[in-house]
Amino acid sequence: MTHDKSLSETVIYSKALFHTPHHLSMKKLQVDIDQNSGFCFGVVYAIEMAEEILRDDGQLYCLGDIVHNDEEVARLQAMGLEIINHEQLQNIRSAKVLIRAHGEPPSTYRMALENELELIDASCPVVLKLQNRIKNAFDKKEKIYIYGKHGHAEVLGLIGQTNKEAVVFQSIEELNIEELPPQISLYSQTTKSTDSFYKILATLHEHGISVNANDTICRQVSNRDKELKKFAAQYDRIVFVSGTKSSNGKVLYNICKQQNESTHFVSHKSQIEAEWFSEGDSVGICGATSTPMWLMEEVQQHIQQL
Repeated sequence: MTHDKSLSETVIYSKALFHTPHHLSMKKLQVDIDQNSGFCFGVVYAIEMAEEILRDDGQLYCLGDIVHNDEEVARLQAMGLEIINHEQLQNIRSAKVLIRAHGEPPSTYRMALENELELIDASCPVVLKLQNRIKNAFDKKEKIYIYGKHGHAEVLGLIGQTNKEAVVFQSIEELNIEELPPQISLYSQTTKSTDSFYKILATLHEHGISVNANDTICRQVSNRDKELKKFAAQYDRIVFVSGTKSSNGKVLYNICKQQNESTHFVSHKSQIEAEWFSEGDSVGICGATSTPMWLMEEVQQHIQQL
């Protein structure tokens, strides 16, 4: 599989695509791509950094999947990107290693110094700001609670700022509210739902907990759900494109499905079935913050040929 378009070329091509008339397939399908779908700016930043180094050096290590999309990872691996885990990192010396948008805990930076590694830090600026806020709060001895997904790469970087002392919870039901400290500092993984965050905050207040609330959710990501509800309602069929590893993709797909029952999840154009579409249907294509635009364009072109 080869994709020789760079990220910047894909973006330019995509913008041109949005200003062309609707393309009609044999089934006379109107097929549009959601302009708000695709990579968030943090992922764009990381991939552009990787592409630049790969063009110059032809090889680059990346600590974990650069993005939760197998098709995009395969494209970059073809350029020379090598995905490694933390265990493998311990055995690498004097090399360039990319830190992806999710960020890393302090222990990773210490290991890099010990192993004389050159870290290419593509941590999302929103995540870095959150890490600093949590570190400062921890240094002030605050009781830190983080609304986030257990084991998620970003969350591991966040609790690393607290010597792993912060409490992580995915839902309010995980907390024994009666046993919480009378005063806590509340933070959120940057990609969580704002509605859920404020419901948690309200519940804590109802139980008399004094909360230093820090809304650290990235609006570029959190606003996607509202945008997708509007988009999904406009079409007869929705094709949601995402990698199976993307937690953001699962959430956004379910939002589309609730809005439009004729929503189908695919990771590749080969998974599309002609039986999903009736003659004259309008079809909307959208995706996760980890879905590359070129992949949604491939899906669009495939549907147009049905």
